[in-house]
Amino acid sequence: MPTVEALEIDLLLEGVFRHFGHDFRGYQRDAVSRKLLGLMQELKLRTVSALQERVLHDPATGADLLRALSLRPGALFDDSAYFQLLRKTMVPWLRSFPSPRIWLAECASAEDVYGMAILLAEEELLDRTQIFATAENDALLAEASEGGFAGEHFAGYERNYRESGGRADLRAYCARQGERAVFSEHLRSNIVWAQYSLATDASFNEFQMIICRRAMPDFGAYLKRRTLQLFYESMPVFGILSVDKGDGLDTAPFVSRYKPISSDLGLYRRVA
Repeated sequence: MPTVEALEIDLLLEGVFRHFGHDFRGYQRDAVSRKLLGLMQELKLRTVSALQERVLHDPATGADLLRALSLRPGALFDDSAYFQLLRKTMVPWLRSFPSPRIWLAECASAEDVYGMAILLAEEELLDRTQIFATAENDALLAEASEGGFAGEHFAGYERNYRESGGRADLRAYCARQGERAVFSEHLRSNIVWAQYSLATDASFNEFQMIICRRAMPDFGAYLKRRTLQLFYESMPVFGILSVDKGDGLDTAPFVSRYKPISSDLGLYRRVA
């Protein structure tokens, strides 16, 4: 029998879907529970039902909840081995297309999007590559599209950039503006920002590369399977998919549809 808290969470997520149109019903309950608990502690609320009352009647609390469930902070070039391998595998593949497309799915981090733009710029691919950055939370998407990050992270990002195979100086791609650093206008030229739900929306284009990092570990089994099927329908044979390790590509039917480039780094190539 479900616990009272489990029932409360189900009712809250159903209410969020009906009231805000954001669908977290397919997320793992443990992941949702941890995030709800953190928000409840901030708001000094004892029960999920009390949180639901605030969320449905106070727009500010509703926005806080959507942010808590959606936020996945990213760091610029956060895994040097991953980005070095990405350069070796993705760049030759993209060069074979006159106008390649990359989809950064459920990505509300400026660092993830502009990091990809920097990589493409250094490989002389940015001007002819379209980057689609999508996320369900349009508020976080708008923040990411502004293309800034806290200046205190600059030294660490510069180190990450060089360890990931960067060929210039990070200052060539972003400038300090007070306490923040802002990515250059050139990097923004071929980025499309769009609200999109992996839980409810359909395939909208064909992409040579699809990247979905840090999101799918929170997904339940059905939503994870739906997302992988959506990605499969959105790329050609030999397209490259980047997910997190253990995100389900080693299970049927996907194990026969992809060949691992590096399963440890979550990079796969569609072969069927």
